Amino acid sequence: MATSHEGPRPDPESPELDPAIAQRLKRDANGLFAAIVQQHDTGKVLMLGWMDDEALRRTLGTGRVTFFSRSRQEYWCKGDTSGHFQFLKSAALDCDGDALLLQVDQVGAACHTGTKSCFTGRELPAVVGHRPA
Repeated sequence: MATSHEGPRPDPESPELDPAIAQRLKRDANGLFAAIVQQHDTGKVLMLGWMDDEALRRTLGTGRVTFFSRSRQEYWCKGDTSGHFQFLKSAALDCDGDALLLQVDQVGAACHTGTKSCFTGRELPAVVGHRPA
């Protein structure tokens, strides 16, 4: 997200996403892109959600993370029903423009199952790789 030294802040009243940001996004066939959510002070990956231009506009303009629910076909602002809010600290696009990294201040559990992260307790068995000496 833009800060005072990076340029102007998004206008929360604007009806559309800044065109300079919108042109950098690569969306899937449904107009969506992945948003990876990370705790800003620990680096812990909390979850992955889906956004479209409107969800990103709301997130950048309000400082509260908003996603698009693929199953319900509606927007949801994290914490409105659960009380487990995500307050935006920064936002960055990846090099291809098809994924977004949101650094947040997470209040409570990030996962709908009640765990701090959607990845907690869901590790897969894998061979650990090592770089050559």
